[in-house]
Amino acid sequence: MPPSLQQHPDPAWHARVAMVVIGAALLWPAMVLSEFKPWILFDLQSLKAAGGFLIGFLTPAHSPEFLSMVLRETWQTVAIATAGLTLALLGAIPATLIVTERLSVSRLGTGRMHWAASALRQLVRWVLVLLRSVPELVWAILFVRVVGLGPTAGVLAIALTYCGMLGKVYAEILESSDAHATETLLANGASRLAALLYGALPESGAELVSYTVYRWECAIRGSAVIGFVGAGGLGQRMDESTRMMAGGEVCTMLIMFVLLVALADWVSKLLRARLG
Repeated sequence: MPPSLQQHPDPAWHARVAMVVIGAALLWPAMVLSEFKPWILFDLQSLKAAGGFLIGFLTPAHSPEFLSMVLRETWQTVAIATAGLTLALLGAIPATLIVTERLSVSRLGTGRMHWAASALRQLVRWVLVLLRSVPELVWAILFVRVVGLGPTAGVLAIALTYCGMLGKVYAEILESSDAHATETLLANGASRLAALLYGALPESGAELVSYTVYRWECAIRGSAVIGFVGAGGLGQRMDESTRMMAGGEVCTMLIMFVLLVALADWVSKLLRARLG
């Protein structure tokens, strides 16, 4: 056999085998602690229940009364997302004015903020951290206990979580934009709101709107998910049908959910394209 065709041993095979062994050794305790038991899927009782559900799933429910209910709950899901995002903006915009160092009046000339302004900014930053650290699903569970089942819990859950997200990202976008116009306006006596509207927004307005539209798309998906804990919308109805093992109803609502997310994605892409 010519030397060029001879198979040479891989010089790194020892290291690769060692990495696989070490990875398996590290993964095994995690699987044990998480009680991961994939063989349960092949249990006879589980297979029988899954088979019955899938047989019904192959025939989507399409009665006029049911389709009317699905359309109504789909509209409610969009309304929950839109109302929640609107409330989030009412909290995120003032928070952005506070936490954005570029809009600070006390740091003009010296480059250092007053201790009181710095303490206020740090406090608001921690509030935003708290809001976005708790998932909207957890907020929804808490509000369902407080205000009861229904869309009110979903709106409040999305509002709190997305307020923290929007406030953080808005501040980062403004901090990364050109500071010349903003600092010039502040130095000439303009208010912080005027500096934001006429100095920062023309520079980063398209990016801010694009991110807001993206968050609205995420809020639609989130409003469907939090419905599974009783926060209203299409997710709550899907959870009820799943508990009853009504595969046809679940299939119809799942199709509607996919279409809803696809529509939100299309609207989001269209608006972002218009914004350049």
